[in-house]
Amino acid sequence: MNQTTCNIAVIRGDGIGGDVTDAALAVIEAARVRTGGFRLACDDLAAGAACFRETGRDMAPGAEEACDRSDAILLGAIGLPSVRHTDGTEISPHLRLRERFQLYAGVRPVKAYPNAPRRLADPRAAAIDLVILRESTEGLFHTAAATGREIVQTDDEVEDVLRITRATSEKLFDFAFRLAEKRRQRGGKGAVTCVDKANVFRSMAFFRKVFDERKAAFPDIAVSYNYVDAQALDLIRRPWEFDVLVMENMFGDILSDLAGGLVGGMGMAACAEVGDAQALFQPAHGSAPDIMGRDSANPLAAILSGALMLDYLADKAGGHQGLADAAALIEAAVERGFEADRLRPMEFGGDMGTRAMTREVIGIIGEA
Repeated sequence: MNQTTCNIAVIRGDGIGGDVTDAALAVIEAARVRTGGFRLACDDLAAGAACFRETGRDMAPGAEEACDRSDAILLGAIGLPSVRHTDGTEISPHLRLRERFQLYAGVRPVKAYPNAPRRLADPRAAAIDLVILRESTEGLFHTAAATGREIVQTDDEVEDVLRITRATSEKLFDFAFRLAEKRRQRGGKGAVTCVDKANVFRSMAFFRKVFDERKAAFPDIAVSYNYVDAQALDLIRRPWEFDVLVMENMFGDILSDLAGGLVGGMGMAACAEVGDAQALFQPAHGSAPDIMGRDSANPLAAILSGALMLDYLADKAGGHQGLADAAALIEAAVERGFEADRLRPMEFGGDMGTRAMTREVIGIIGEA
């Protein structure tokens, strides 16, 4: 197998970001040793609230350009409650990266693991294995400056704009159907659910219209529809029935946290944000400065985000087997670790901190 070098822009960021990023990189290295065929060339970049506090900039000079040159971006966490812009908003350079690289496909896997907390008593909850696919550049998060029109903002009224475009929606839906195809090859259901509010909003009716147009190119994928309020109910009532749920930005922001709560919490919430030419991978949890340096953070969201990155890089490299095998090895190690009760994060009331969890995952990979 040819040796492939992947250039990774690494942003450890703030709070526990450094700890969980180090955990992810250590686990990736263990998987690389087992599978071979690739190496990571990591470029450490300063960015985040601490960087802003020290330098007045939220990213070091040249960091954005370094991200542009990389094959993927690995981010730990960004933000400190005490460090904000003068208008009160948080320091969030990762949102600028999302806009710069048009990372429209926000991938949030939601999977139940053996012996991990589950909030539903129904035994079928053990089969939860779905993905919330959140459009990440438009929707209700779309900035007013990008709409090309004046927005009402007075002491009596504020207006935000929900933006849906055909070009982005088509790419999002094609991504959803291809993801369902890929998951079916690995034992998934091969189904996509369009989550919207098409009965009320013209923007959502348009969203569904474009979805219906794109589904014709994927006749082997099962299709269903759900209004977002009904989908929230169904994530409590029957989440094990779903596969890929595709939705607008705000809906995805809310439902992905709800779904994460069903399978343990945000310490398991891996995330990929994918565009046409670049992708960013990060745990979906925050920087948790209150537990910074206490060796108590659950690193699995970052570790599983690292596996998503390897899977993405495998596709980007034309189906590179070593990268794909390393991604699968990490995911299987987490599964086996929970099954054997070898992974007991403090987040779940267990006795294992960040370093112990990382060592255990590495040990399981070594046994494979």
